[in-house]
Amino acid sequence: MSFFSLIQKKGSKPIPPAPNSIRKELVHSSANAKKTSFLKIARPNPAIPGSRRTRQKATKDRDRPTTSDHVRKRKKSQQIRLVSDSDSGESDTPAEAPKKRTKVINGAPKSMKRQLRSVTAFSEDDHGIFPMVHASDIAALDKHTKYRLAFPQQGDQQAVQLQYPSASQQETFNLVEPLQKDDFKPLEDITETLEIATNFYLPPADAAVFKDDSHGLLRRLKRARDKKDGAAFMLLVQEWNDAITEARLDGRIARVLDESTELDLKLIERILTQTYARTVSPRVSTLRQYENGTDNVYGELLPNFVSEIFRITELGSNHVFVDLGSGVGNVILQAALEVGCESWGCEIMENACVLAKLQEQEFKARCRLWGLAIGDINLERGDFLENQKIINVLPKADVILVNNQAFTPELNDRLTSHFLDLKEGCQVVSLKSFVPAGHRITSRNLNSAYNVLEVDEKRYYSACVSWTDAPGSYYVSRKDSSRLRAFSTHGVAV
Repeated sequence: MSFFSLIQKKGSKPIPPAPNSIRKELVHSSANAKKTSFLKIARPNPAIPGSRRTRQKATKDRDRPTTSDHVRKRKKSQQIRLVSDSDSGESDTPAEAPKKRTKVINGAPKSMKRQLRSVTAFSEDDHGIFPMVHASDIAALDKHTKYRLAFPQQGDQQAVQLQYPSASQQETFNLVEPLQKDDFKPLEDITETLEIATNFYLPPADAAVFKDDSHGLLRRLKRARDKKDGAAFMLLVQEWNDAITEARLDGRIARVLDESTELDLKLIERILTQTYARTVSPRVSTLRQYENGTDNVYGELLPNFVSEIFRITELGSNHVFVDLGSGVGNVILQAALEVGCESWGCEIMENACVLAKLQEQEFKARCRLWGLAIGDINLERGDFLENQKIINVLPKADVILVNNQAFTPELNDRLTSHFLDLKEGCQVVSLKSFVPAGHRITSRNLNSAYNVLEVDEKRYYSACVSWTDAPGSYYVSRKDSSRLRAFSTHGVAV
């Protein structure tokens, strides 16, 4: 069980979305990119259609059902169009959709320049010793009210050292099991870590040997765990340590990483879950200490939803990502790992800031254990409307995330005024739209930030946010000043 799922309180009342009365137009969205079970070799992203079509083509498309209209049952992505003075007598049919352009870095697709393997993590110059939270630090017999021996027949001293794919130090695990099912499970953490490392760090032929249903190491390890055979379990962990070390020394692991440019979400979630379990989970009760009815309400976007946001916005390793109201830093860490970009976050709640700093330190240690390079991480404390570093970085941002589900209208309005300084093409992802329903560009509101935002409404589904399992809407606002320029010049917004 992922530790992100544990923060969802059973029976909690969902935060109701704002009533939606904005004029909308249907825009066909591309199918979700398929997730693979191995590290993915670089390839162009699936095409994501643009947000405009010709009026003639839109009319024909609207009247003629397509094959996908019969097959797909999910609600399609919707676009929210601004309306100008001259639009009042016409229907808001979208303009022509430009062909998707692959982001290019020196002539290559953006993912081609991502280097996954951390040279430092595979170097033995410093013996791979660094501060980290071992599993034994959060699950031990001295925490007698929460844990008991996993293998009682083996005596009181039960611990193993686990080797990760890099040249870094091993992690210590006490062989204990929790009394409460939702607490950290050391044996489950070991088996899941071995499964992930087998799937994503070994060549397919080697991985097949480890995963053999009859005699593979993973199968034998689970059998020893289920039969409460502590001696066999410890021997199999040592067998794993020897095998993974050999694969690293002869270069097999390095070759797999160097031939890959993207990380599978399962690997990303494993690292984030390990980090969260060792830092936030033991202190998660502090996050419930917020003042109801204010902007300081805590909630998290879950990794699968965050990954979809990265895909929709085409966030690349050469981009700048900003999370305004970053909580304990989950999204910032995921961006640094999954995309490898420069990531910034700002949080005003002091208890969340403390946990975010703990997460950042442990996350860097975890990525080194797994041998992965990450992007720059910058976590700021305080009001993001007043923090000077955040104010300075916003004009450079390519993607901004704002979990404004519980923001007051006043805070949303204050934040929107800062969008005038964003660069063209910057995308703002939010859970409530920043553009009021029915907004029009007029001669009286030319200085409004609403006029430079082109908004698409999209849907998220179950298991996407921490405060409810219900589906909902989110919005992607792109900075586009062309309509405002057209209105200023010709009195017409096109």
